[in-house]
Amino acid sequence: MLIKNPKFQISAVSLAQYPKDGLPQIVLVGKSNVGKSSFINTLVNRKNLARTSSEPGKTRQINFYNMDNSFYFVDLPGYGYSKMSKQEQVKVGQFIEQYLSQSKEIALIIFLIDIRHSPTENDKLMYRYIVDKQKPCMIIANKADKIAVTKVESQVKVLQEELNPLKDLPFLPFSAERRIYTDAVWEEIEKFLIFS
Repeated sequence: MLIKNPKFQISAVSLAQYPKDGLPQIVLVGKSNVGKSSFINTLVNRKNLARTSSEPGKTRQINFYNMDNSFYFVDLPGYGYSKMSKQEQVKVGQFIEQYLSQSKEIALIIFLIDIRHSPTENDKLMYRYIVDKQKPCMIIANKADKIAVTKVESQVKVLQEELNPLKDLPFLPFSAERRIYTDAVWEEIEKFLIFS
């Protein structure tokens, strides 16, 4: 898919602030340093559309990125970053829960994990939450550039066995550095946009 004019739309923390145009929303979830912003930037071929930070846990609002007025990428705050105060964690957790349970425009949740590591306890909690809510989901094993190309396929299988043993969800590798996986990811995303 070619996105010609991607743009940042709004940062929001409540239902009243979310876009009201009815466009489908592709939602990114994952731990704080898993690379959600780089994932968006790579897919739309922009360097700085989604702000990446060297400090994990920086995103504390829900960021909506408008893709040619046809759909949104929605970047949720990452979880599992300990420097956020307990009070902040509760507050952020509440508006994420509210968004995921009440937004009617979610077409797909893209759940990013780190290809190098077994899913964390927080990853498993998020996976169970998505499955329990029966949300459409695909899983991205990100940072594939951090391991040998020859090991990517086998590592994806290992992670899927750990997290999604039923193998009923799309489970793909990705790398903002290598960019060799973007076509396969777009193909999968497009299926959900067609049906949304």
